[in-house]
Amino acid sequence: MQLNVTGHNVEVTAALRGYVEKKLDRIARHFDQVIDVHCVLTVEKLHQKAEATLHVSGSAIHADATAENMYPAIDLLVDKLDRCVKKHKEKKRDHHATEAQRTARNLASL
Repeated sequence: MQLNVTGHNVEVTAALRGYVEKKLDRIARHFDQVIDVHCVLTVEKLHQKAEATLHVSGSAIHADATAENMYPAIDLLVDKLDRCVKKHKEKKRDHHATEAQRTARNLASL
C-alpha cells in the first residue's frame, strides 16, 4: 500500500506521518487490496480536518473527519474508513455463489 500524506496550511511532520501510517495499518489488516491512499490534513480557523481517498481495485473510497485537534480527526477518519472498507468488502462478496454451494452440499448429503 502506497501512502501519500499532504498538508494544507499545516506542515506534515514525521510524527503526524507516522501516526497516519500506524492508524492506516488497521485498514490494511482488514482489506489487503488497497492500492494506494491519499491523505490530506487541513487546518482551518478552529477546526482541523483529515480526509483520505483509498484506491481499491475497481473503485475509490473517500472519507473525511473534523475535530479540534489533528490526532482525534485522524482517529475519526480511520474509524470511518474502516466502516467503509468493511461495507465495500461485503458488497464485493458474491452472496449467490455461497448459497449455491450450500444447496449443492444439502443435495449431496441426501
